[in-house]
Amino acid sequence: MPLNFSLFIGKRIAFNRQKSFSRFIIRLSVAATAVSVMAMIITLAFVNGFQKTVSEKVFSFWGHIRVQHYEANKSLVSEETPIEPNDTVYNLLKNNPAVAQVQTFATKSAVLEKQKEIEGILLKGIDAAYDSSQLKKFITQGRWLHFSDSLYSREIIVSAPIATELNIQLNDTINVHFISPVEGTAVHRPVKVVGIYKTGIEEYDKLFAIGDIRLLRRLSEWNGNEIGGYEVFLKDYHLMDTVNKQLDLPVAWASKTIKQVYPNIFDWLNIQDVNRNVVFIVMAIVAIINLITCLLILVLERTRMVGILKAIGASNNSIQQIFLYHASMITLAGVVIGLVGGVGLCLLQQYIGFIRLDETTYYVSTAPIHIIWWQVALVCVSTAIVCFVCLIIPTLLVRNIKPVKAIQFR
Repeated sequence: MPLNFSLFIGKRIAFNRQKSFSRFIIRLSVAATAVSVMAMIITLAFVNGFQKTVSEKVFSFWGHIRVQHYEANKSLVSEETPIEPNDTVYNLLKNNPAVAQVQTFATKSAVLEKQKEIEGILLKGIDAAYDSSQLKKFITQGRWLHFSDSLYSREIIVSAPIATELNIQLNDTINVHFISPVEGTAVHRPVKVVGIYKTGIEEYDKLFAIGDIRLLRRLSEWNGNEIGGYEVFLKDYHLMDTVNKQLDLPVAWASKTIKQVYPNIFDWLNIQDVNRNVVFIVMAIVAIINLITCLLILVLERTRMVGILKAIGASNNSIQQIFLYHASMITLAGVVIGLVGGVGLCLLQQYIGFIRLDETTYYVSTAPIHIIWWQVALVCVSTAIVCFVCLIIPTLLVRNIKPVKAIQFR
């Protein structure tokens, strides 16, 4: 029996409008395949979105690698020991082809006070050369710091949770207190709140404020132009670990990736990969079982047809091809419907944001979407291939059907 004849019969039985039990099963199989493909596409988009959005928030605040004074057994999230800027270290970082930007910073423990209400923070000090484009997107009220004062900027940016805790409004004047390392007494300066930021990451928002690094130097009585370290931004954040291992820093310096500084956030993001894989496995099993069941029912329902075709000389292979064509059409219909539905829902969420989340738990207020088209194509192609391979199994029943018994089958 020629291939075009097998295809012709496959189309006839696939698009048969006669009401039957198999017609319901076919629709159910198409729906199950479509739901499986939709679930995999949506899961990929959500996991990619979470990982991209949350990691970019962390990187925007601290860069990808942090280089500072080497201190063994010191907490990574704490103020740094001040160190003189080092041209050798700076040039080593700046000349690395994987590095996009290098910036100086420092942090210092401080206390914010307003009307006798106090809150402990880490004040992140930056200078006028600092690229504010990464952090400006988190400012919900006010503006970025001005560095026009020749001594130091008397402005500060606080987080929304700290502003709520101390009842701070935009343009309020508050006191920032430091412990003087020489006298051991508290020193303070009044500063003006010119901006309020919110990243949605509790580890940042409840701890950090942003000010002028010259204020830190002056009140902490640092020598000259001392800094806390360098923030290193890479062209490709996937190279963090590789670049960090390659850095050959002087003895007094050490480097850490931001994954090492905030492991809890990145461990949480990595768990999303496990959830994604579980969804993939479950959805693939559902699609395969439904299609195999569907084809078994179709073969049993067409037993008499198989017997007649064998009686007129059709081979087992050609009859198998009929059912494989039939099953392929069901699979492709499910994949196409799932592709349209999955991508459609992802785009709807991307532009409308109808799925809302608890920002304190998930670091984002709206479920983020990031569609990687080659992954979507891979899901569709691999689903079609895996289902087609698995559908060969039930067609083997055709070989065991005897023409005489099949024609008499009711």
